[in-house]
Amino acid sequence: MKIAISSQGKEINSRVDPRFGRGKYFILIDSDTGAFSAHDNSQNLNALQGAGIQAARNVTDLGAGAVITGNVGPKAFAALEAAGVEIYTGVSGTVQEALADFRAGKLSRVAKATVEGHW
Repeated sequence: MKIAISSQGKEINSRVDPRFGRGKYFILIDSDTGAFSAHDNSQNLNALQGAGIQAARNVTDLGAGAVITGNVGPKAFAALEAAGVEIYTGVSGTVQEALADFRAGKLSRVAKATVEGHW
């Protein structure tokens, strides 16, 4: 499975970005091989509206089956859920630590948005 983790930097040891839609990068990781790539999300950092929906479209287009982040707003949640993407929130630390927690089954899927829009 491919996993998209919101990140403040381009490396696997970068901090998890607490924002999904306005996160600086997404680190896309293949959970089977461990291969990863960084994807810039700067077009959404200052968007007036639609950052979460666009970010959801971006990770879906990358083939992500799961998203790991700090928080997710209602529009992003709805878009990810409609695409069948699993959503895990409340995550902090590094991308590598988040991946380890995911693999160890320490993360819980969420059933609703964790923040209101425009966070």
